Amino acid sequence: MNATQFVKSLYANVDSKNLNGLAGMLDEEVRFKFANHDAVNGMEDTLQANEGFFSSINSMRHSLNGIWQQGDTIICNGQVHYVRLNGSECSAEFATILTIRNEKITNYLIYADVSEL
Repeated sequence: MNATQFVKSLYANVDSKNLNGLAGMLDEEVRFKFANHDAVNGMEDTLQANEGFFSSINSMRHSLNGIWQQGDTIICNGQVHYVRLNGSECSAEFATILTIRNEKITNYLIYADVSEL
């Protein structure tokens, strides 16, 4: 698996709010934690958490600064640019840690300060 292609595909799905595309990248028993929100377990709860977040913003765009892979772990960082529902904008730095098994995400941790949203 190519870590760069995997991460770019993940963020293409996220930035386009493509829940079906995201689902195809997740393990059935994925653990998902976004910023300071409680972690959720399982694909259904992960998709619901993402859908809830997607509906709270107009759009987002990730730009990647780095992608690193060590064994079954991929780490990436960069900036995410948000457009709020009212049309105003803000950006935040992020770091994501992914654990991959059989080319599916089993652990999906996103660290970002989204308090400006």
